Amino acid sequence: MNDQPQEPLSRNHIVCRLLFTLLILPITAICNLLIVLTTLFQFLLLFITLKHAEPLRAFTNRVIAYVYRLWRYISLNESRRPFPFAEFPAELEPPEAEVKFDCKTMQDAGK
Repeated sequence: MNDQPQEPLSRNHIVCRLLFTLLILPITAICNLLIVLTTLFQFLLLFITLKHAEPLRAFTNRVIAYVYRLWRYISLNESRRPFPFAEFPAELEPPEAEVKFDCKTMQDAGK
């Protein structure tokens, strides 16, 4: 674990953390909107070209990893401040090689 002595918790530390949290909350909303817009754009591109836009999929996957880190910080489950106070996180897991669009399976699940 961490052998360094930690500073005792104070109300100043709590207020500082709260201020960072309030600064980060609007960033989560912007990122969520960005995810929705890129997803809609991906569907539009997929519908027109019948091919995935791999760079766009990779970008969206990284933004999702970033939002995950933001929420971990906001919910007091992580101490390390997220980007822009640290490096932008790597993707948590790679996108699936092939995404399936099998509507029959979705219909069967509803029965």
